[in-house]
Amino acid sequence: MRWRALTILFCVVFGGQTALANAPESSLRPVARPDTKPVVQVASAAGTGVVRPVLRPTNDVKTVPSPTQTTAGNLGFQRWITGFRSRALSAGIQPAVFDRALKGVKYNADVIQKDRNQSEFTKTIWDYLDSAASDARIRNGKSALQKHRKKLEAIERSYGVDKEVVVAIWGLESAYGTYRGSTPTIEALATLAYDGRRGEFFEAELVAALKILQNGDTSARDMTGSWAGAMGHTQFIPTSYLKFAVDFTGDGKRNIWSEDPSDALASTAAYLAKSGWQKGKPWGVEVRLPQGFNYLLANREILKRPSDWAALGIKDMTGRAVPNSHGKGSILLPAGGTGAAFMIFRNFDAIETYNTADAYVIGVGHLADRIEGAPAIQGKWPRQDRALSLKERVELQRRLTGAGFDTVKIDGKIGPLTINAVREFQQAKGLMPDGYASPTLLKTLRNDKRGGGNGQVSDTN
Repeated sequence: MRWRALTILFCVVFGGQTALANAPESSLRPVARPDTKPVVQVASAAGTGVVRPVLRPTNDVKTVPSPTQTTAGNLGFQRWITGFRSRALSAGIQPAVFDRALKGVKYNADVIQKDRNQSEFTKTIWDYLDSAASDARIRNGKSALQKHRKKLEAIERSYGVDKEVVVAIWGLESAYGTYRGSTPTIEALATLAYDGRRGEFFEAELVAALKILQNGDTSARDMTGSWAGAMGHTQFIPTSYLKFAVDFTGDGKRNIWSEDPSDALASTAAYLAKSGWQKGKPWGVEVRLPQGFNYLLANREILKRPSDWAALGIKDMTGRAVPNSHGKGSILLPAGGTGAAFMIFRNFDAIETYNTADAYVIGVGHLADRIEGAPAIQGKWPRQDRALSLKERVELQRRLTGAGFDTVKIDGKIGPLTINAVREFQQAKGLMPDGYASPTLLKTLRNDKRGGGNGQVSDTN
């Protein structure tokens, strides 16, 4: 769950948490964190970067490794477990706990296949939001809220986090508890620690998972979740569980895996509370930008009172100034100047600690608003555009750098450095400087005489 740490490490992935999978939403449901998501390409003019969240659940395509691959992988894996044992014991894991948890655990080639293949999947933010706040997900969210209202109201009183946002995270992470993942967490984390691209990260998560077992909150048999190690109704990774999970039922266990979602929902509220959530205030407000708006002001570092934004012509969708009671906000253009615009506040930052992807944060916030009865996003999206592929994102970075607009890294991740380079190029060419890395922009770069070549991906993970 600790998506910020996760995403920084994976530069998100995750998605970059995979490709948006549209499982039937008529039953309540979504999937699991780390890389379980297809990449959602989001051009963040606010400078937080593009990450790619994916809507869980996903209908994973099973890959069948050859017997030779599986046997070879398992032999090396068993040797790795032997070496890892001493490191785990040095970290405070009791020998009996380790031996019991790792007994019979095998190398899971399917987990590695998913980890290897996710980065090529791309989705636009509007495709992601179409599913995140679909009619079925909203309807199911209202139903879940009504069914668990008493419990959610108690959680709201205890932690000062609005119940609708807790329900929205529940809806995006596991479709209100119906898709929590069935992969054994110890097996998944051990496999990724041994053979994944982020071995150090996953080894730390594996040690944390063993500490959970040692604390007695659950058993290795019941500790299941996504292929990437995220667990329970709201998909906590083990280190986040240790930091934020709570025993709301008072039975002495922090059980986020139970059919009863009480501990999981309260843990999510505790997480948001410690991340600075302000009860009764919005994550953001959809706004209209005036003609002639200076797009360089659409920057997360530029904070103004809503009345000051109103003086520049930025109002809500009804034409009224956004209330100053929301606090200072910045302007976010997740799809550039031709897409919907938002004035975002501190609660945006709180959700962002759960997952740094703009699409995910907007998805949670907007779903929560819709569950509460607010209207759909009214702004238009540039639906004629498609998401850039990984190869195209690398090419875009190479061409920008070759033209004198340094992206610093050539890694296919459209983060703040690349967005700044896009802005500088747009300004130099007399284009709208909204930082939007679109197919049109790539075409313009290809036609630019100073542009560099495309080249190959540089693995900076």
